[in-house]
Amino acid sequence: MTLQIVPKEAEAHLTWPGLLAALEAGHRLPQPDIKDLFVYAGPNTLLDRATWIPGLGALVKVATVVPGNPAKGRPMIHGVVNLFDDETGELSTLVDFHLVTKWKTAGDSLLSASRLARKDSRNFLLVGAGVVARSMVQAYSSLWPDARFTVWSRTRASAESLGLPVAEDLEAAVKAADVICTATMTSTPLIRGDWLRPGQHLDLIGAYKPGMREVDDRAMQRARVFVDARATTLHHIGELIEPLASGAITEGDIQADFYDDPARYSRRSEDEITIAKNGGGAHLDLMTADYIARAWAARGR
Repeated sequence: MTLQIVPKEAEAHLTWPGLLAALEAGHRLPQPDIKDLFVYAGPNTLLDRATWIPGLGALVKVATVVPGNPAKGRPMIHGVVNLFDDETGELSTLVDFHLVTKWKTAGDSLLSASRLARKDSRNFLLVGAGVVARSMVQAYSSLWPDARFTVWSRTRASAESLGLPVAEDLEAAVKAADVICTATMTSTPLIRGDWLRPGQHLDLIGAYKPGMREVDDRAMQRARVFVDARATTLHHIGELIEPLASGAITEGDIQADFYDDPARYSRRSEDEITIAKNGGGAHLDLMTADYIARAWAARGR
């Protein structure tokens, strides 16, 4: 088997509708086993994520996180995505790490928004102004070409770096938005449930560890709550762990994940509030990396 190398230039051959179709197809396959491994060396971390989806293949995504690198003019994160053949187990493809991470993260929440956000949504609020926020502008715009974006960040300079209108007051910005996307590193909820109004949709991306949350219990109680995968969110991320532990919500309040019938993962009325938690498991990395590899292999055809 010839090893395929997929560079970052493959992005020119990708589309958001194409990725959504790949994610939909991937979730019709059997649910996979997923394992994460963390190795520490002082402040540095080695992250190893692995999964195997029968009918699609296997993936190992490896990254090093070195917080001291930016001060030396080097990227904080380095990594590689390895794809293995489903039948033989042979290493088939190496895919650019950052390309997979960008499209997986944004595609995950775009799939939720495509099912839950109102079709007439126009005002999109980005809470957090990092790389993910930039990706979400591209992703949302693919389905809502008339979308108007506003960004809020604790640091005004970072908010201004996106070249979008900057919100001064978070509460007022939340109340004015149709879709709210959070992509922060906060451990204390930023979004209050009492700020929300009927018809809104929230995509929660930032929290990925037990001690992290972006919305409070009241928000979780007022909304119909969805997750990309129960297995990677309910007992792994503070956004779910804490309101479940406090009794604010129960596991029965989780309406659906992507492995359920799409009819369950949908908006029921124009007035309800919906929340989708993006857990971003390795199975989504595999679905995304496979899509990217196929798009690169098909270039020029």
